[in-house]
Amino acid sequence: MLKFIESVLAMVEMELRRLRHDPLEIVTRAVQPILWVAVFGVVMARRVAVGIEDYKSFIAPGVVLQSATFIALAYGIMMVFERESGILKKLLSSPIPRESIVVGRALAGGVRASTQYVIVLASAALVGARFTSNLLLLVAGYLAVVYACVGFTAISILMASLMKTRERFMGIIGAISMPLFFTSNALYPLDIMPEAIKLIAIANPITYTVDLLRKLVLYGEADVFRDLLVITLFNVVAVLIAIKELNKIIE
Repeated sequence: MLKFIESVLAMVEMELRRLRHDPLEIVTRAVQPILWVAVFGVVMARRVAVGIEDYKSFIAPGVVLQSATFIALAYGIMMVFERESGILKKLLSSPIPRESIVVGRALAGGVRASTQYVIVLASAALVGARFTSNLLLLVAGYLAVVYACVGFTAISILMASLMKTRERFMGIIGAISMPLFFTSNALYPLDIMPEAIKLIAIANPITYTVDLLRKLVLYGEADVFRDLLVITLFNVVAVLIAIKELNKIIE
């Protein structure tokens, strides 16, 4: 168990080192979500009636998840490159427990994706969004983004296990990331959705993560058990399937 934890933490540390040596990536990744909040949020708040009094604040958690999940889903492209270059084979032949490779990289992907949390909330605050002043709830919101993105990174690892080229991988990412975003409660509340879209949104893990974030950073609520339960189930299933598929590569 101790070896498993050490291996997982080693993966996270490696990711933090990459971010430290390439801070420009964080900046470039932030451009799109800033535009979503600063332009779309402000304009739509004046033009569309969705029953939300403060639309700029309402949309911010959704934009956090839109940006973070895209980064998490794109994480696997690194594994496709490692597979092509032979690095992955060397990693898998090392004494590191193979399960810890998936868990560690899924957590590392969550850490990478979570950088958008601070950037988006800060940008939203600059255009007038209002969030809780409770520091503990803000930190809890950050940890929630990391935790939710573990599952999405595991899905990325799963797809990297199945795809043999980076071009095909990125095509799949583009095909699923935006539909996930638009069929969630990121931009509008569930009660104004058409019934067909609402059913999809109820099955969408982004919906529960956005709901959790809104409770923590907007409404100052800690009643998030249902959301955490759904996110946990999603993470467990995604990680287990990713482990199974990665083992097939080894075999």
